[in-house]
Amino acid sequence: MQPFVRLAGPAAPIAEDNVDTDIIYPARFLLRMEKTGLGDVLFRDRRFTPDGTPRPDFVLNREPWRRATILVAGRNFGCGSSREQAVWALADFGIRCVIAASFGDIFRGNCLQNGILPVRLPDAALADVAGAALLGEEVLVDLDAQRICLSGQRSIDFTTEPAVREALMMGWDATEMILQRERSAIAAFQERHRAANPWLFAQGACP
Repeated sequence: MQPFVRLAGPAAPIAEDNVDTDIIYPARFLLRMEKTGLGDVLFRDRRFTPDGTPRPDFVLNREPWRRATILVAGRNFGCGSSREQAVWALADFGIRCVIAASFGDIFRGNCLQNGILPVRLPDAALADVAGAALLGEEVLVDLDAQRICLSGQRSIDFTTEPAVREALMMGWDATEMILQRERSAIAAFQERHRAANPWLFAQGACP
């Protein structure tokens, strides 16, 4: 997983609440299980007409947001079903951070397992970031400092659980986090297991 330390770029504003996973990734595409190539499905029915023509009024089809790496939304972003493809589609499009008032719980967990930083902000701070996003200003998200920097030297602090912050900055998913944090315990177990069951490791033993 790609580490997340700092991210700067245009932030696409989607100023509404309760954007569910079916809006982010329509259910008819659920049979696609690969993680790559899903960026074209992101917000499919909002970005494109039924014949595949881009809708010029949708934010991700307009400059500078067609190159967005950050998404700014309202309350309860990613609610609805647990489909992880919604997060895969965001990541494949290039979104590495979603800033919102709140998130669907499963969606937030899926973000963390796929290298996307979900940032929760109170209403006033979120409105400030959304205003900058709407103007097309560059937004800097600094996970190391836990700070969002806007133009004019404005900054907004946010908090992230220490374990989440470490995992994202190191590029660890849940499995990698366990392997890294429990490395000594795993090595000790392997030594005990080898000592207690030498026949398993004898030359010529069945794999």
